[in-house]
Amino acid sequence: MDEGEERDLIARAKHDPEAFGMLYRRYVKRIYNYHYRHTGNPGEAEDLTSRTFYRALRSMKRYHDRQASFQAWLFRIAHNLVVNWYRDQSRRRTVPLEVEDLLANHPGPESSVEEQERRESLLQAIERLPEERKTLLVLKFTEQLSNTEIGAVLGKSEGAIKSLYHRTLLSLRTMLTEEAQNEKPV
Repeated sequence: MDEGEERDLIARAKHDPEAFGMLYRRYVKRIYNYHYRHTGNPGEAEDLTSRTFYRALRSMKRYHDRQASFQAWLFRIAHNLVVNWYRDQSRRRTVPLEVEDLLANHPGPESSVEEQERRESLLQAIERLPEERKTLLVLKFTEQLSNTEIGAVLGKSEGAIKSLYHRTLLSLRTMLTEEAQNEKPV
């Protein structure tokens, strides 16, 4: 579906539940995966996904395609629900990112012990990042949103997202370098 077709479908969805259902089918897997990566729990992810689409349906008439795409708007709703979910939890849970998704552009010998250790180190470094930075990585690498769309989800400007992305990569590099130096035999 191209941009114009989606725009027409969005306009119809403001009055036609069937058109909203088509949008639902187009985005439900991505929204579910986003919630699952944050909660690590299929039931919680399903509940948050259903709440995301309920809120989208309820607010559909007020949606305007001015600053962010429909996809970014949905992810903003999903993000707000995840933030509330974390706030409601008695203790913080880790975000189970799938390292394979993040490393998809850097293939290596899958059976190699070194590759597995590198992946494990990266996962551990990502888990130590603040939640906002983990979310940035999920939206950028897994959901493949643009910086503008990520900005709409996180409530930041495109420039702020570029800066946050740069600082996140520097933090990961520093953590991985320090870890590698600490593992070298003396």
